[in-house]
Amino acid sequence: MGVKPIVVGTDGSSQSLRAVEWAAVEAMLHDAPLRIVSALDLPARLDPEWTRGPGTGSVTEIAEKALDAAAERADLVAPGLIVDARLVIGKPAQVLADAAAAAAMLVVGSQGAGNLTPFGSVSRHLAMNPPCPVVIERAEAERPLGRLVVGVHELDDSAAALAFAFGEASLYGAHLLAVHTWFWFRPAIGPVSEGRLGVDPRRVSAEALARLHQLLVPWREKYPDVEAGERVVHARPGHALAAASAGADLVVLGSNGEHGREATAGPVIHTLLGHARCPVAVVPATERR
Repeated sequence: MGVKPIVVGTDGSSQSLRAVEWAAVEAMLHDAPLRIVSALDLPARLDPEWTRGPGTGSVTEIAEKALDAAAERADLVAPGLIVDARLVIGKPAQVLADAAAAAAMLVVGSQGAGNLTPFGSVSRHLAMNPPCPVVIERAEAERPLGRLVVGVHELDDSAAALAFAFGEASLYGAHLLAVHTWFWFRPAIGPVSEGRLGVDPRRVSAEALARLHQLLVPWREKYPDVEAGERVVHARPGHALAAASAGADLVVLGSNGEHGREATAGPVIHTLLGHARCPVAVVPATERR
């Protein structure tokens, strides 16, 4: 079985070209081929050779030029990389999900051109329903900081996110910070649980930190080259990870949708996509390395 490709979506926008650059570096580090996919979502009964205006060319020609530009950008970043560029007719989210079904990773921009391929909504849809690890590239990231952050929500069910995060940290030679958050507040009205109000936040954090430390032991043994730290934060998870993203090159978050906890992961993903200062990777719970 061959090496799985890194798939990246492009729509010709500057943001999607940044995603192509990010994906090209990943493909080079993973020694994997790069597949660039552009989705052409045409209105019903519209001829692909339809011309938008004098001298502009058909929508197909415009999309093909965007693909060529993306392939050139990938070659500039990673000369000699095996690149496969494809133009597919269909809804962007479905086209990219299908392309990523047998991929090692899918990379998309957080925003797009806003015409025939609204990548902002597409990236959110793919992050909420990741067919494989999905990385949303963000324009705020400017330079390597040598630090990755992984959010550990369920201490007993974070293997996929940790495997991805440690693997990426090893490839990049970066420091990895595992962050676990917990949050509760005193209700303003209604019955009060004495047990809940009697909880000592410092004790809760200390116990969680001890569990998190133990959770990382086998991963530290598997990746001895990765310097990994841990932190427990008494805050809402989305806000804590968004704050941590300001000093990171990548924030990794597990998606537990297949385990029936969409309501838990969803708000965190939405917060990160709206406020993170670096690329965000969402890893499905079934992903293993």
